[in-house]
Amino acid sequence: MDIITKTEKIIKDVLAENNYEEENVVLSVSSRPEFGQFQYNGAMGLAKKYKTNPREVAQKIVDELNKYEIFENINIAGPGFINISYSKKYLTEYLTEISKDVSENVKKYPKKKIFLDYGGANVAKALHVGHLRTANIGEALKRLASLVGNEVISDVHLGDIGRQSGMVIYQLREEHPEWVFFDENYEGEYPTEITITNADLERIYPLASTKAKENDEIMEEVRKITAELDKGKKSYVALWNIIKEISIKNIKNMYTKINAKFDLWEGETDSYPYIDEMLEILKNAKCLEESQGALVCDVKLDTDKAEIPPLVVIKTDGTTLYATRELATILSRKQRFNPDEIWYIVDSRQGMYFEQVFRTSYKSNLVDKNMKFEFIGVGTMNGKDGKPFKTRDGGVMKLESLLNEIKEETSKYVQDSNMEESEKKDISDKVAVAALKYADLLPNVEKDYIFDISKFCSLEGKTGPYILYSVVRMKSLLAKSNMSDYKMYDIYSQTEKELITKILEMPIRIDTAFRNKTLSEITEYIYELDSLYNKFYAENRILTEQDESKKQTWLFITNLTYKVNKLLLDTLAIDVPDRM
Repeated sequence: MDIITKTEKIIKDVLAENNYEEENVVLSVSSRPEFGQFQYNGAMGLAKKYKTNPREVAQKIVDELNKYEIFENINIAGPGFINISYSKKYLTEYLTEISKDVSENVKKYPKKKIFLDYGGANVAKALHVGHLRTANIGEALKRLASLVGNEVISDVHLGDIGRQSGMVIYQLREEHPEWVFFDENYEGEYPTEITITNADLERIYPLASTKAKENDEIMEEVRKITAELDKGKKSYVALWNIIKEISIKNIKNMYTKINAKFDLWEGETDSYPYIDEMLEILKNAKCLEESQGALVCDVKLDTDKAEIPPLVVIKTDGTTLYATRELATILSRKQRFNPDEIWYIVDSRQGMYFEQVFRTSYKSNLVDKNMKFEFIGVGTMNGKDGKPFKTRDGGVMKLESLLNEIKEETSKYVQDSNMEESEKKDISDKVAVAALKYADLLPNVEKDYIFDISKFCSLEGKTGPYILYSVVRMKSLLAKSNMSDYKMYDIYSQTEKELITKILEMPIRIDTAFRNKTLSEITEYIYELDSLYNKFYAENRILTEQDESKKQTWLFITNLTYKVNKLLLDTLAIDVPDRM
């Protein structure tokens, strides 16, 4: 059990012994470190509830806490703030224990099965910076949910059907009319390979899109092809499956570069086997009604303060659309995995749509009322002009292009002439991804933010390179010590005490991050931790210290701080290079 949960349980037991009922006992970091490491502020609320003096309530709690040997210097400040510090003996024992596995210093939750839907790349289109945040945030939230004790399943949920499929097939028909896929009289088996690459697809889609926007007849033809594909036209399905395979291979490669990993590589079309059953469920629940030839579900509630329009489930031409496949995907996930919760990490502008989908799912009994949906809306990455990040010529920036620009900026950290080129590349890649991901996870998930390459690639301030440099410093120091085991003897300075308290604070920060579904709590915490460590490092000559007890203790603290960094950076999906 982590130290915060253990202390909160002790306080709860003390309250019960004094006939105080308090459901949520919360320990926080002390606002006055000179009085204590942590603080319990519940005495005022209890005094109000039981109509008594808060100082008297606080004194009763303090008297009981003083009976526990793990505490020292318990005192009351102001109207009833209780300051708590841990004894050196207990700290030594606890820190020694968690140094074996720092994840033991994490508050655990009752196990739930949580399904995460993030990524959302569109097949046959290049991954661009707009796909970055959902992948980074989704991956980190997945790892965070697992860290606190949940079973997690992740799905990239590819956009593998829709208008872009009609556009790509249209343009391929224009360029290769001789292909058997476009021969209405062909009755044989369709090929499983075609002579195009992913680079061709990245050219074809923008070209077709421009044509369709400028010519109504072409747009109508694209709609027709899309509808025929949706209804299962054999030749188009065969061609589209080849295109998907080519594109998905490239998408996987790009997601791998930013450490985004998925348990499932499914797309919208994987919902097709569940569509008929889903529609039957909605019909039986009398949720569908006709509106101008389309089938819709009315989801408005009497309590709505703003208008919530009906969800269109089937279009006027009888074909499916995104919502149809969304609902069928929910049914698929329910039947195959039976999750307790499904989290959607998507663009914040899709909030209304997902509210419609969630309401439809509950209204139709597609899912049980106990199954929880979580919409986690994500803001956008913007350039210095405050607008969505663009290339220098004003076009949509590919994710790969952004990574290359960051690598150019971070390459200055790997100029050691003694390094092999392969090692330089590995370090450069890791530093670039760290710069990108740390900047992306630093603001609250729902906030838009400005990505300044030179700022976020700096070795100073709240940046990925600064964090990596700090961690590599710890790793190097430990390697130079030529020791594999370290022991804590005492606390020799105020900075050490502050650093240890910061390590003890980890359960609070991780718990806050999980409850609020934000990673900024963790990025801020890592920066605070490493800033304190660097101050501690500057104050002490660790390797040349003559007092063996001090040296051992300082190496112990270094090792523990390094392990905390590794755990949290892994949660953020950031790799640490061997050196910089």
